[in-house]
Amino acid sequence: MGKLAVVAIGGNSLIKDKRHVDLYSQLATVKETCRQIAELVQTGWNVAVTHGNGPQVGFLIRRAELATGELPLIPLEFAVADTQGAIGYMIQQSLMNEFWQRGIARQAVTVVTQVVVDQNDPAFKNPTKPIGSFMTREEAERHAREDGWTVVEDAGRGWRRVVPSPEPQKIVEGAAIKDLINAGYIAICAGGGGVPVIEREGLLEGVAAVIDKDYASSLLATAIGADLLVISTGVSRVAINFGKPDQKELDHLTAAEAEAYLAAGHFPPGNMGPKVKAILRYLGRGGKEGLITSPGELVRAVEGKAGTRIVAPGRPSATSADSLFHSMTGANTTQM
Repeated sequence: MGKLAVVAIGGNSLIKDKRHVDLYSQLATVKETCRQIAELVQTGWNVAVTHGNGPQVGFLIRRAELATGELPLIPLEFAVADTQGAIGYMIQQSLMNEFWQRGIARQAVTVVTQVVVDQNDPAFKNPTKPIGSFMTREEAERHAREDGWTVVEDAGRGWRRVVPSPEPQKIVEGAAIKDLINAGYIAICAGGGGVPVIEREGLLEGVAAVIDKDYASSLLATAIGADLLVISTGVSRVAINFGKPDQKELDHLTAAEAEAYLAAGHFPPGNMGPKVKAILRYLGRGGKEGLITSPGELVRAVEGKAGTRIVAPGRPSATSADSLFHSMTGANTTQM
């Protein structure tokens, strides 16, 4: 089946125009991305596709909030599962249409994926991930009182719900996903980082949390023995000194260089940081190489013509690493 790549699609990248966030607009964007994935398959790669769902979960929860009084709220873990199915359907249909048009005898299948987290993860005591829409203080206090939400004020813009974002520990359906890939299917899985579950005496139980989809994609890549982890985002390449006059785009990094840039603050937690960390985790567990690029340049990036490639081990000497670190400065926080 050729080499295996895990391709992680960002949930925000499915929304090109914030004035048009309806599902058909997202479907049109998915079709564009799936042309790239189908072309990758056509060149001989086998692919597992993951995706984000942050905005989509927010939309779904907002719809439920607007229906308060008529229908019950949607528990967060169910919202993650719902959007896994909906976005999976869009990717699955778009890929199969592309395969048919290209004469590729392959099928795509969506796996609603559960991901185990530790019930003692510190994130459960310190929820930080904003989700859903802004609320007035009165609305926030009501949800906190009646629904047990943790709410915080967000920079004077209103109040928002915050939820835990625990570390992924295990892909529950990992073996099944690997079997599907070995049988020739394109697996769409671990959507939105997976449905977070905890284990109690061997039984699974969903929890109200969200898992970073890049960290889950990294874990999946290890679990299925992927040769390449590709994370698509809103920029063609990773940059240092982002947004500054001396901004510099990077096309190739060793793991050690990426770690040094990360430590120097070039890849902040709110955007590029988790993507770089996800690849470093994958490489640290024996992975071969990672790529960060935009959805439209997926094929060119895999060919080495675009994107930022991070490889291991390839560590620079202590002298060059020290020199590299001290030459770095902090980064702008808008790189996505």
